[in-house]
Amino acid sequence: MAVVKARKSDVDLLARLLRAEAEGEGTLGMLLVGNVGINRIRANCSDFKGLRTIPQMVYQPHAFEAVTHGYFYQSPRTSEIRLAKKVLNGQRFWPAKFSLWYFRPPEDCPQTWYDQPFVSRYKKHCFYQPTGETCANVYNTF
Repeated sequence: MAVVKARKSDVDLLARLLRAEAEGEGTLGMLLVGNVGINRIRANCSDFKGLRTIPQMVYQPHAFEAVTHGYFYQSPRTSEIRLAKKVLNGQRFWPAKFSLWYFRPPEDCPQTWYDQPFVSRYKKHCFYQPTGETCANVYNTF
């Protein structure tokens, strides 16, 4: 059962985001991007208050650089659709299990990002999750 309501067009949109943001990070990297996106919808805190749908999450201003590039607008592949469905069905993967942010720095991962603690790095991306004080809801959504 999906943890976020999604029509076929929403699944395709999420699949496109996974590929455009993390194709170079492989299957797990794309799943981690999906986890962050679903967390943003479910947590309803910090910069992500009021997000309720996949399109709102994907197109939130300044949220994902990939939406500004043509590669994002290509049709999703079957493999990415399968990955999108996994995260929509609640599968969570460390280090993005509770993360709301990730980014690819040129060097080492900073210890905080948007005042939230560093969790871990996966390949070239650093992941950050909120503390319970700033976003307890992210820990209670599943």
